[in-house]
Amino acid sequence: MTAFQIHDKDTAPQASKPLLDKSIQAFGSIPNLHGVMAAAPTALESYQVLHEQFLNTSFSAEEKTVVWQTINVEHGCHYCVPAHSAIAKSMKVDDEISEALRNRTPLPDEKLEVLRDTTLAVVRDRGVVADEVLQRFYDAGYTQQNLLEIIVGVAQKVMSNYINHFADTPVDKQFQAFVR
Repeated sequence: MTAFQIHDKDTAPQASKPLLDKSIQAFGSIPNLHGVMAAAPTALESYQVLHEQFLNTSFSAEEKTVVWQTINVEHGCHYCVPAHSAIAKSMKVDDEISEALRNRTPLPDEKLEVLRDTTLAVVRDRGVVADEVLQRFYDAGYTQQNLLEIIVGVAQKVMSNYINHFADTPVDKQFQAFVR
């Protein structure tokens, strides 16, 4: 298998260079995932757009973390689970939520548990979600908008999780403390 290159501003295709500047602006450096994606400027740009759009959803920081980490854990992403643990910490998400997501144990809040269950159903059933799951989601206070926003999170995480599987992306130094 051919190893994937982790690009920097010197090695990246010309079209990726401004996108890597956006990564530096957002994260203070180029995350290894972004360096891998830089080989295909459309992949990196698509990922950045999806990330920004998911950040702009109506979900709270806790809810965003539930959607992201539910998908990361389900996909077994060696890179995104620690990365989003660090991101959750920076977003001031309670460690109890992060640990429950990583360990697949009950969340401390029933509404968040419903969000996790619905996100899992979307991923596992490829969008063909049972009426009972959707009714429970709506009964918990979520809306059709929220259901559609889960799809934005799924699209973002499918990109990163699958690319990390292909590339065996090394976990960045700033996320190492969250590797298990």
